[in-house]
Amino acid sequence: MKDAVAGASKVLAYLAQQNRPYSAGDIFSNLHKEVGKTAVVKALEDLAQQGKVREKVYGKQKVYMVCQSDESEMTEEEMAAVDAKAAEVQKELTGLEAECRTKEATLSGLTSALTTEEAEKQLAIVSKEVKEMEERLEQIKGGSNHISPGEKEKICKQHDLMKKTYRKRKRMAMEVVDSILEGYPKSKKQLLEEIGIETDEDAGFAPPKDR
Repeated sequence: MKDAVAGASKVLAYLAQQNRPYSAGDIFSNLHKEVGKTAVVKALEDLAQQGKVREKVYGKQKVYMVCQSDESEMTEEEMAAVDAKAAEVQKELTGLEAECRTKEATLSGLTSALTTEEAEKQLAIVSKEVKEMEERLEQIKGGSNHISPGEKEKICKQHDLMKKTYRKRKRMAMEVVDSILEGYPKSKKQLLEEIGIETDEDAGFAPPKDR
């Protein structure tokens, strides 16, 4: 009982000090969780019944403000100003909720993408495959035993396919890196070093050129 009374006193004192409308969630956060959220809601309901605070409902949201000692003598303009302030708080809350939903959608997109480890493995595999195909192609081009036009065309098509695959997978890996970079406090180079991704330049690998 003492805890409930103490909690109600803190809530009332905060509203009186700020002298502006707040929701239960705002009060809970602004009191730095000194009073539990359930206790804040209960205290506001009790204070409203006692006539010490006023409750205004905006859709699903309830907003509270401390009753003024001369509230019964407030003019319509003053009451309208109070209502306008409460509406402003509700608008701010709506904006924050929309921002939260946007961030949740962004987070969902990032978690569904390739992980850094997966992207790194794919990049390493493709880089190795492309390098082997390049070496094989160079050997074929420089060999004394000429191959038939059909075999050459087949090899060239394989080479083109590997180039496309390499570029596609490299792009996918870099998209993941760029997504991580949005919330990373350091440079892109430092990020690549930290997660152990080796670039073409670091590996001394020249990307395949078009024919």
